[in-house]
Amino acid sequence: MKILNGVHLNHHKNTENESTVIFPLPASVTIPMAQGMGAPCEPLVAVGDNVFVGQKIGESEQYMSIPVHSSVSGTVTEIKEYVMPNGRSCKSIVIESDGKQTPHPDICPPKYKTREEFIKIVRESGACGLGGAGFPTFVKFSFKPEITPIDTLVVNAAECEPYITSDYRELMERPKDVYEGILLIMKELDIPNAKLCIENNKPKAIKLLTDMAAKNKKIDVVTLPSKYPQGAEKMLVYSATGRTIKEGELPSHQGTLVMNVSTVAFLYRYTQTGMPLISRRLTVDGNAVGMPCNIEVLLGTTINDLLDYANVKDYTKLLMGGPMMGMCMFDTNAPIIKTHNALLALNTEPKKAPTACIRCGACVRACPMNLMPESLEKAFDAKNVDDLVALKLGLCMNCGCCTYVCPANRALAEKNQLAKALLPRK
Repeated sequence: MKILNGVHLNHHKNTENESTVIFPLPASVTIPMAQGMGAPCEPLVAVGDNVFVGQKIGESEQYMSIPVHSSVSGTVTEIKEYVMPNGRSCKSIVIESDGKQTPHPDICPPKYKTREEFIKIVRESGACGLGGAGFPTFVKFSFKPEITPIDTLVVNAAECEPYITSDYRELMERPKDVYEGILLIMKELDIPNAKLCIENNKPKAIKLLTDMAAKNKKIDVVTLPSKYPQGAEKMLVYSATGRTIKEGELPSHQGTLVMNVSTVAFLYRYTQTGMPLISRRLTVDGNAVGMPCNIEVLLGTTINDLLDYANVKDYTKLLMGGPMMGMCMFDTNAPIIKTHNALLALNTEPKKAPTACIRCGACVRACPMNLMPESLEKAFDAKNVDDLVALKLGLCMNCGCCTYVCPANRALAEKNQLAKALLPRK
């Protein structure tokens, strides 16, 4: 296996042995109508309505959208605008819990016979990428085999960002769900092979799943080097299959379907119970956290509730996600949504002022896409769109490796993200 560029990080997997605990039922939840990629939903309920657990409360006719369901039973008390961390806004539904958690009477294992019916029930489940991207799962499943043949399901259990152990706990606590979820997707989408990819800093999970899949020659548990950003889609497919996803391509163009491991396990549970996606596991950690933990949280629970539970005191930075690609949170009243896999509260040192580039080449050696971050920075500063295109800015995945290794403290990855707004739209 070719050793890819990237960086070796301190893993900080402090919660790897912390079994998941169920977070207490909140008094109320705030559920945004945007829970992943795609258009926000429109509310299906009004103030004063009684709702049940698993009831659909948001829907949209836009193709990339997925429905939103209530995580509690109770009464709708407010429908208001919610400003998301990316600055955009959507409607949100506030539900006061009645403390009973009564499931909707229609909740039951979904019935399906054909591939099309399977994809339809996947959409109804509200499933999306639980690794953080939030791409609607049913859209991934909607490929046409005669046009885009898929021969390999690549299941992403790399979890290469420091601190985060939510996917690892899925492997350790629900290995049967993971295994059965892989079989389910292979069967219903007629994919002949699967590769479950796990970094080598998780030996217990590797052994557990290898033993489980030992009698199935179509499922291969692949041990990956612990090197960030191993879990990035392009890196993962190359490491698992040797195939290169070119600029402008999707994994499907290389005959692969990439799925997050927690999403795979959820889909199996959904086919058994019919309960849609209303909760998820998060890792709460960081040097400002008094009780690092993995917790199963109902969607709509506020960050403040999690901070109180984990005994978080003073912190200088609050991240949703990992330290490399996570998003700074400006509002602790913000609710948990489907794409949140970790909450990090950190006491960080003041950021040093950038100095002149010393032409050391560290950013070039670290870039997993073999880009030239220092040249991209120069092109962005000059607003030279032709150079940005020629330097393949579109391949940048914003992994942050270039900023991480820069001895001059230059904001290389940050400028790349800003530069993408200058690229011509296709």
